[in-house]
Amino acid sequence: MVAQINGIQQLGVGVENMSEAWKWYRKYFSMDIRMFEDEATAELMLAHTDGKTRDRRAVLALNMQGGGGFEIWQHTGKKPKPIEFEIQLGDLGINIGKIKTENVKAVYDKFKKENLNLLTKIKKDPAGNDHFFMKDIYGNMWEIKNQKGIFRKKEKSLSGGVLGAVIGTNNMQASLKVYQEILQYDQIIYDKTGTFEDLNGIPGGDKKFRRVLLKHSDVKQGAFSPFFGKSVIELIEAVDYEPRDIYEGRIWGDPGFIHLCFDINGMDAFREKVKDIGYPFTVDSAKAMESFDMGEAAGNFAYIQAPEGTLIEFVETHKIPIMKKIGWYIDLRKRGYHPLPNWIMKLFRFMRVKDKKEK
Repeated sequence: MVAQINGIQQLGVGVENMSEAWKWYRKYFSMDIRMFEDEATAELMLAHTDGKTRDRRAVLALNMQGGGGFEIWQHTGKKPKPIEFEIQLGDLGINIGKIKTENVKAVYDKFKKENLNLLTKIKKDPAGNDHFFMKDIYGNMWEIKNQKGIFRKKEKSLSGGVLGAVIGTNNMQASLKVYQEILQYDQIIYDKTGTFEDLNGIPGGDKKFRRVLLKHSDVKQGAFSPFFGKSVIELIEAVDYEPRDIYEGRIWGDPGFIHLCFDINGMDAFREKVKDIGYPFTVDSAKAMESFDMGEAAGNFAYIQAPEGTLIEFVETHKIPIMKKIGWYIDLRKRGYHPLPNWIMKLFRFMRVKDKKEK
């Protein structure tokens, strides 16, 4: 098999209390579809966990409007270590998660009514798209961005899943090599340097930056590609500010955005591709076992580290649940590169977790 990227599967979000955090993300971001929930020991992440195995609890949650999901992740074998400083725009790593919506104003009005921490009003980005920025209750920054394309329209949610991320770098050309050559974001939507009115309100957003927004030109063809939809990456480099490493003094899984994960086919081909480009796998589950068991799902995973420090995960999914109550799972290794029928993916809604209404 050749190396093929199928879309953003999930954005990893490290938290101190997974149950509390997931409830918040269900309420406000409609991340209420539980693909898997697992409690185990992360034995293979030694390159990013100070050389020690780490007990953890994790859930992969999706939004039925489509887009990438959240992997909400909590250390259970040690106390999660929060960041000790406020992230400034341009700091190294994942600064902001991008959430897609077809109605930016409706989401803004809802969040304003709920007294959420809105950092900006609705403004236009350099490409003319409406968006606004906010913080969740844990201090993570999110961009709610106009993007057409809903997977399941019969949903009450006003917003969908992950569209991409804003990533701080201190070497734009080096970072572009990873995001363009490895991750296949081959088109530049804009590449602008200056101060930007739409960033005013974000910590550090009044500084001078180079902003490069990337997208992919192809239509993805993997099993879940119709669900994941299009995605973008925005690289941002501070011109007159010395950025800090977001995970300085901390390890993978500590609170914040811990990684960006891509669904792929062809793990063996990817292993050779990234090695040839100069970014070999730092973690490689396929070298340790035939298929990694994630409780209700299974597959292989690997990581590379981009030059600015961002951890990029690749997952080749082998097995997923469709309807757990009747024991219906699909083995994707027999499907090749073909998308699943939409009617099958729409059955994900039966894995929705509903909260009791508060009195």
